[in-house]
Amino acid sequence: MLQETNSEISSRNCNETISQKGFRFTAQRREVYDALLVKRDHPTAVDVFMRVQKKLPGISLATVYNCLETLTECGLVRTVNHDRQPSRYCANLAPHAHFFCESCGAVFDVPSGDSGPATAGWQLPPGAVVTHHEVSFQGQCEECAAHASKS
Repeated sequence: MLQETNSEISSRNCNETISQKGFRFTAQRREVYDALLVKRDHPTAVDVFMRVQKKLPGISLATVYNCLETLTECGLVRTVNHDRQPSRYCANLAPHAHFFCESCGAVFDVPSGDSGPATAGWQLPPGAVVTHHEVSFQGQCEECAAHASKS
């Protein structure tokens, strides 16, 4: 019996998820999704375009935007927004927050501290129904903080 690689399993699951929403898992969508999985650094659409263009030289930035929109709509990717900066994309669907380094601009995943509901510890208005939440932190990453302390 042949063992499937994580990439093959991920591609099959992605194909099923996209098909359920009425889309096809095209070669372009596959490359865009793979670019997000290979390097989980919360890239912008332009960053994804630069990575995918190496494998698909004829792809346009508009196509990358459309692929990211479809992957987000299908629930395979999350859009991460911070202040007035360009949107970034995250393939980590586990509950987590984000840390934004104010010095270098890096974005890091911050795992959730517990396995309880996302609203645990927050005092929401009575009867509120949460459909989406975002938590973010900002400051300096370890490398930038170390560099700043030497200055």
